[in-house]
Parts: sequence; C-alpha cells; structure tokens
Amino acid sequence: MLLIVIAAAAFLSTFLGGMLALKLHDKLHLILGFSAGAVIGVAFFDLLPEAINFGAKFHSSATILTFTALGFLSYLVLDRILSFHGEAAPRGAFAAGVLCIHSLLDGVAIGLAFQASQQIGIVVAVAVLTHDFSDGINTMNIVLKNRSNRPQAFRWLMVDALAPVLGIASTYFFTLPGEGFGIVLALFAGFFLYIGASDLIPESYHAHPKFLTTAMTLAGAAVLYVAVALVGQ
Repeated sequence: MLLIVIAAAAFLSTFLGGMLALKLHDKLHLILGFSAGAVIGVAFFDLLPEAINFGAKFHSSATILTFTALGFLSYLVLDRILSFHGEAAPRGAFAAGVLCIHSLLDGVAIGLAFQASQQIGIVVAVAVLTHDFSDGINTMNIVLKNRSNRPQAFRWLMVDALAPVLGIASTYFFTLPGEGFGIVLALFAGFFLYIGASDLIPESYHAHPKFLTTAMTLAGAAVLYVAVALVGQ
C-alpha cells in the first residue's frame, strides 16, 4: 500500500512540474536556467554520491567516475550525430528519452530500496520525490526548446510521469545486482552533466544574457543540494 502511495506521489510531482513549465513558457529562459542548475545538481549531489555508495563494495571511486565520463562522452557523440543531420526534434526526443529512463530508474531505486528494508525505502523515496518536480520541468523544457509542439511535449511529460510508477512495479519481478546499479547511476550522472552544461545552460543564456538567468541556474543547483542534504540527515 505504501509503495502505491509513493508511486502516485511521484506521478503527480512530475506532472505538476511539467505543467508549470508549460504555463510559464514565455519565461522559458528563466525556467531553462533553473532546469540547468537542477539537472547538474541531480548529477553532482544525488546520482554521483549514490553511484559511489551503491558501487563501493564492487568498484573503486575511479571506476565509477570513469563510467560517468563514459556517459558524458557517449551522449556527446550521439548528440553530435543528430546535430550533423540537422534534425532538432529528434535531439529533443532523445534528451527527453534519457530523462524518462532516469525517472524509470528512480522508480527501480525506490522498489529495490524497499526490498532491503522499509526504512531505507522511505529515505530513497523522499530523495526521489524531491527532484521529481524538477524532472517534469526539465522534460517539458527540453522538448519545447527543440521546436516540438505542446501536444508532443505533453505526451513526453506523461511518459516521464508514468516512468517511476513502472519502475516501482518492475521491482516485483527482478532483483538488480548491486554492482550493476552503481554503474547505471554513474552513466546517468554523465548524461545529466552533458544535458545541463552543453544544452540547457547555453540555451537559457543565449537569448537572455541576464544576471537573473544565471541566478536561476544557481538557484536550481542550490534547491537540489538543500533537498538532498535534508533527506540525508
């Protein structure tokens, strides 16, 4: 029953974040700035520490960081391939797809944590819910900024909102080895660092090179830092 409530909360948090981004589309540069900070904050303050924590028994920190670099560079290559063909919409779909897969893994993390114990499961669930709202904003922003229309963006938002629900449900059918989960988290940290640093930050600042845009980026990172720090206490 508790997992059902958490799954519903994850869906609602992601959906509300995306709807906020859609409603405030005329302020997209500010939302993009916040999203950039949030994406990078998730990578540095949540994904990387969790990757090192989960993989500590099986891999060195250097190995985990190597997979983070691999995630960053592999995303770079795929992004450049799409850019070479001059198709903006597939780039947006690819980025949104990565965010949705991350949300799926969020759900998997919750389910596996509850397999360990209810206490660990609740801590992980709170950590996930604190950034699900930003996940919805990020997904909507990435699709809209790559010249997709609102119905397409809304469809991606629904996929992203449903992803953690499916992730939680999937853990009733399998158990992921600890060594694999740390590596997966490290790869996604690399993906997120690329999306934030090479996509969202330049896009937010290009048309509106204002201090407020930069301040929103810092605010996005700060919000994620505080949220993760509070959950970790």
